[in-house]
Amino acid sequence: MRPRPHRFRRPAPDGKDPSARRTASSAEEDGSLWAYLRGGALRREEARHGFEWAAPHHKRLSKAHPTDWLTNHSTTGGTLRVNLTWSMHTGPAGDGRAGLLRGLFAPLGASVQVHGPAVVSADLDLACLYELTDGTKGVVQPLGGFHGDLYRPPYISLSADSRFGGPMGETLYINLDKRDEFRRMLVFVYNYDCTPVFGRVDSVLTFYLPDGHQFAVELRERVPQARSCAVALIENRQGHLTVRREATYVYGFQSDLDRLYGWGMRWARGHKRP
Repeated sequence: MRPRPHRFRRPAPDGKDPSARRTASSAEEDGSLWAYLRGGALRREEARHGFEWAAPHHKRLSKAHPTDWLTNHSTTGGTLRVNLTWSMHTGPAGDGRAGLLRGLFAPLGASVQVHGPAVVSADLDLACLYELTDGTKGVVQPLGGFHGDLYRPPYISLSADSRFGGPMGETLYINLDKRDEFRRMLVFVYNYDCTPVFGRVDSVLTFYLPDGHQFAVELRERVPQARSCAVALIENRQGHLTVRREATYVYGFQSDLDRLYGWGMRWARGHKRP
């Protein structure tokens, strides 16, 4: 066997071993296996909720960026859609990376999209407290059949109630042509059967503007005893509407959110109309 000739390496300008530098840079460039797997999981999450985070006109309202404009110089009218979808966990929540790896290597493990009564254990309802500039206050919600009206006060209407979450979820429609009539609106979510579910359910509330822009609020916090959540507050600021992420969980229902945000309405027990 012939001996291999020894080759001298030319020192790098910074005096470091070039092979070591290549090894370090290659690890930085590929971002590690974890970065690759995390990107794949995020893409699946986007597909599951029908929301493209990477698009420049699609934004996530977060703790770091909680507020944005709903109406501005490019969007002054039309209909705003506010859509709620949710998915249920089939196992206990754990470490984020462990849950991610479970989702990557066991597609049916971490969570499952709600499609029908076979897997459903939560009936989330989308609702909205409103206050108009003339002082009128009220609520749009499935409970009691208060589905609102898009073309007459309160200029808010609610789609048919979804018992399963499903791909379409539940949707509020807000008439932006009447934006000057609104003082504020509180979009909230509650569980109809009164049981705490926010420790087992992931929800996404998405605002679809007429010009194609989208804003989403993710509800991923684990609050096992909560029965309701104030998701977003819409306010009229000098003729334009802003939206602010709230993600405020309460152990009670509408009356507790009313007191928390100072609506001052009277409440009584109600039921969904068939």
